[in-house]
Amino acid sequence: MHSLSSHLTRPLSSSFSHFRFLSFFHSPNSHPKSFSISQKPPTFSIRSCTSISAKPSSDLRPKRRAAASDSSDAKLRALRNLFPGVGIDAYVIPSQDAHQSEFIAECYMRRTYISGFTGSAGTAVVTKDKAALWTDGRYFLQAEKQLSSSWILMRAGNFGVPTTIEWLNDVLAPGGRVGIDPFLFSSDAAEELKQGIAKNNHELVFLYDKNLVDEIWKDSRPEPPNKPIRVHELKYAGVDVASKLSSLRNELAAAGSSAIVISMLDEIAWLLNLRGSDVPHSPVMYAYLIVEIDKAKLFVDTSKVGADVLGHLENAGIELRPYDSILSEVESLAAKGAKIWLDASSVNAAIVHTYNTACEKYYESLERKRKSKTKAYEDSNGWSEGPTGMYRVSPISLAKALKNDAELEGMRNCHLRDAAALTQFWVWIEEQINKNVKLTEVEVAEKLLEFRSTQPGFLDTSFDTISGSGANGAIIHYKPEPDSCSVLDKKKLFLLDSGAQYVDGTTDITRTVHFGEPTAHQKDCFTRVLQGHIALDQAVFPENTPGFVLDAFARSFLWKIGLDYRHGTGHGVGAALNVHEGPQSISFRYGNTTPLQSGMIVSNEPGYYEDHAFGIRIENLLVVKEVDTPNRFGGIEYLGFEKLTFVPIQAKLIELSLLSAAEFDWLNDYHSQGAHRSHHCWMVLLVNGFGTTQDL
Repeated sequence: MHSLSSHLTRPLSSSFSHFRFLSFFHSPNSHPKSFSISQKPPTFSIRSCTSISAKPSSDLRPKRRAAASDSSDAKLRALRNLFPGVGIDAYVIPSQDAHQSEFIAECYMRRTYISGFTGSAGTAVVTKDKAALWTDGRYFLQAEKQLSSSWILMRAGNFGVPTTIEWLNDVLAPGGRVGIDPFLFSSDAAEELKQGIAKNNHELVFLYDKNLVDEIWKDSRPEPPNKPIRVHELKYAGVDVASKLSSLRNELAAAGSSAIVISMLDEIAWLLNLRGSDVPHSPVMYAYLIVEIDKAKLFVDTSKVGADVLGHLENAGIELRPYDSILSEVESLAAKGAKIWLDASSVNAAIVHTYNTACEKYYESLERKRKSKTKAYEDSNGWSEGPTGMYRVSPISLAKALKNDAELEGMRNCHLRDAAALTQFWVWIEEQINKNVKLTEVEVAEKLLEFRSTQPGFLDTSFDTISGSGANGAIIHYKPEPDSCSVLDKKKLFLLDSGAQYVDGTTDITRTVHFGEPTAHQKDCFTRVLQGHIALDQAVFPENTPGFVLDAFARSFLWKIGLDYRHGTGHGVGAALNVHEGPQSISFRYGNTTPLQSGMIVSNEPGYYEDHAFGIRIENLLVVKEVDTPNRFGGIEYLGFEKLTFVPIQAKLIELSLLSAAEFDWLNDYHSQGAHRSHHCWMVLLVNGFGTTQDL
């Protein structure tokens, strides 16, 4: 992530005597309307947080410069000054936008603005005298660096660290009021928070009319994105919009539902064969979609809709509505008795609560008519069942994850072009290192972008490039900044995790390299990560197997020496869509029971990280496919993987004595396949520790 050479790579041997490596590469202002949710007994158990304490982030790392701390303090003071006007004691600020997006437009980065922490995952909670931020293991080191001393860093998942609910129950006096922006929480998340804080008789308060962070952000807040929407061509989409809508409507009818509200941006883009540029790294546009049995309405900023897109939508029977009219439309549907399919894990609490309130009004009105026995009541008998929310997982999520032939072809093709760009990049970086040119992590990321941008169909990066030298590689989602990044060091490991958005597909690849001589410990760790990568790649498993069953395949070699890593092993990837998509995953988190199915795309990315020292990760993308096994126990299908990514793995980092003969064969075969599929760039690879060994 090309000059020609006549010298091809040669296979590894299972013999460990005499070997040598190839060279690296050849040459609103009024008081907001609020809604207090009535308290109910908790519906789930909550771990006691009695006597739990967390140290301020300042106790765990050197203090940041005073200016950053002063800025954070000023923002917190301004936010707290708004609490009396809306009658709250605490305010919860999540990372998400109104669509539960991972990557969001800059104008919606409220948690980043208030805390200074730029990681994609995290929740900030501000009370009248405390401020705390929760994030997961991928971001612990990053948060240590970015949070000022005003903040308490909560390392979510670590022993003894309270959840946000536990902490609120611990620090607030009984009967407190906790405010949220209901557009920024899924219905499920808001319900969980409501039930959890009810333990101490706290109320959850929906603040509909204004977001408190926006109130203090004021004029410096970026404008909402307004770039044009484009049609995703059928040759890349594989299935037209009419067919997708027909399939969806069949599911609605079978479930007894009259409409569905879709709020996930990638689901809307996939269903309508549209792409946008509203969100960094993700080709989506801000919109809601309501599909009924006989019509559909897209809620979007119409200034983004050009003539070609308008024609595309009209041909599919899609009507346009203003983006901010979604709540009034939901109310209208409830008034008509519509049974709406709602995915409470993704549709925001504002929409779900608006619909439920409108349903209550419907039944109250019907009861009044019944008592008065008006003609209107007689006429309403045809709607005797009335509006009801049908809470189910979105049917689009799985349909989108099962890639069709055109989508898979696009993914294969864009990965070959991406490999060409990465080959050019590694040739360039080797030349610079050999000339003793000082390269910063930012310069390296920018140069990789330059190479990728020359490839046909390139649109954008699929996430911020993780370019980490030495200790920065241990920050799992590290983002180098010009004023603080490191210079690449020949004596240190270098981790590069990057990806791209092309018109026909999406890529995500990680390689770890060393420009000098790695230590024995680094080679041992790298080799065990590689062995886990190979084990998962070669896995064969029965249909209906969920991803968590396979996670141990990738960790077992590290486990043998008491090592592990703090992230999942694999995530779903969209086809010319989000680099992270569900519902599938490969992770130690066993709550996701979605089975892996043929046509799904997942990443294979085990790693190992030593805090403040180095990071190692090897990542390829894989397609789940059917495997022809000699037996079919139970009469079922068996599945395996097809590789999409073909970029060399550095051999100088491998401790060959740890590899089995089968692992040697896998590595040789991988490099052979890469050279065959992309010979125009692989032929130039004479890698200093990349690829294979020679003359065994």
